[in-house]
This record gives sequence, C-alpha cells and structure tokens, in this order.
Amino acid sequence: MSDPIHDSRSSIHEPFARLCEIVARLRAPSGCPWDREQTHESLVPGLLEETYEVADAIRRKDEPNLREELGDLLLQVVMHAEIAREAGRFTIDEVSREIADKLVRRHPHVFGESEARDTGAVLKQWDAIKRAEKKTTEDRHLAGLTRALPALMLAQKAQTKAARVGFDWSELRDVVAKVEEELGEVKEAIASRNADAIAGEMGDLLFAVVNLARKNGLDAEIALAAATEKFISRFHAMEEELRKQGKQLGTVDLAEMDAVWNRVKSGSASR
Repeated sequence: MSDPIHDSRSSIHEPFARLCEIVARLRAPSGCPWDREQTHESLVPGLLEETYEVADAIRRKDEPNLREELGDLLLQVVMHAEIAREAGRFTIDEVSREIADKLVRRHPHVFGESEARDTGAVLKQWDAIKRAEKKTTEDRHLAGLTRALPALMLAQKAQTKAARVGFDWSELRDVVAKVEEELGEVKEAIASRNADAIAGEMGDLLFAVVNLARKNGLDAEIALAAATEKFISRFHAMEEELRKQGKQLGTVDLAEMDAVWNRVKSGSASR
C-alpha cells in the first residue's frame, strides 16, 4: 500500500526549492535592494501581520485567500532562514529537519510505544516531553509560556496548562459564580473611584471570562474576534440605514442610533 506522505514528497519539493532559490536571489548582491536590507528584526512586523491575515482568512472561511496568505507566511519563514544561512547560523533544511524530528519525538503514541490515545493524555505527554527536552533548571510549570502572546491567548494557555495538572474548577457553575464574583468586585472598585483598583478588578473579570470560555470548549480569542466582527457588521448596517434616511453618524442622538441598531439586530431594517 502506498504511503501518501512519501508519495507527495516529489510534488512538494520542486515548488518549495524554487521558492528558496527565488528568496536567495532576491537577497543576493544583484537582487532586490529592499530584500537585501531586511533583518530578522525588520521582518517581525510583517511576520505578525501575515500571521493575523492567515487567521482572518480562516475565520472568514475564505479558502482562496487562505492559500495566498499561507504563501505569504511561508515566505516569511524562508526569508528568516535565508538571512540565517547567509550568516552561517542555520539553513531551511535544518529548520525543516528539526521540526520533523520534534514532531516524531513528541508523538510517541504515533511513532513509538506510548499508549496515550485521548486528547488529554496526549497533551500531558506533550508537556512532559517538552519539559524534558528543554533541560532547564527552570522547572516551574508555567515558565514556558510565551509572554508576548495576545492577552486573551496567554490567559487561556495559562489556564489550560494549569488544568492539565488538576488546578481547575470541576463544575461549570463554579466558573459562572467566579465571573459574577469578579463583576461584583469591578462594581465596588468603580464605586471607590480608585483607578488602580478598577484596572486590577477589570483584569480579574476578563481572566474569569476567558476561563468560562475555555470551560465551554471555546477559544476566547476567536470568540472575541467573532463578536467584534459582528459588531462591525451591524454598525455598518446601522450607518447605511441612517444614510438611507438622509442622516449621518454624528448628527443623530444615541436614542435614534439605538433604535436603528435594534432594527438591524432583529433583521427588520429596510433593504
């Protein structure tokens, strides 16, 4: 029986090798001045932007755009590897080999003798293998979290890792109660007019809401992005409805905007 992974290798190698050759030529002395000037540091904003554009295409279920954005993100990886190759530090082959070896090491239930079969057991195994690989004197369970992550993502990752060692609410109602408790403390802080207290309690409330999302099997970052997109869509519809009435934002009061907003929300706005 043929192996689809091995069978696809030849079709993958040629276009990827061509991409690497193109990037090397762009970076060569006779190449593009802009590409030659780039460094790891200068490429960071583009790397982040392309990553978010991939995420946006996924959220919008835009397959053609996703293909394009994945290509843009792959270009960022190849550019960083080419800069490292020129400096004699590492190559794209080493990058590929290292991630392939890591995947095999961290999936002993697929490539080895581990009996881990459900997602929970696999994730615990992954964490254990990762800590052993790092060989660091830092043995605190949450030490490996990347602090540069967006706040919602970092909060959910911290909570998830804590839950894997049993530090987690057992009942959903306890999580809901915690959200309500934190909301009450936010109200008390607002009443005190203490800016530091308000900021601290708001952070605690957001953290509790992230935990509620996690316990319901949701990704807080994705949930908030979807809610924001819904708000933008409804706001645009409200603006269009006002325009049809010969009115503009900034010239109508909140009560009128609320009335139009509610019609948009219910789907009864004029077409």
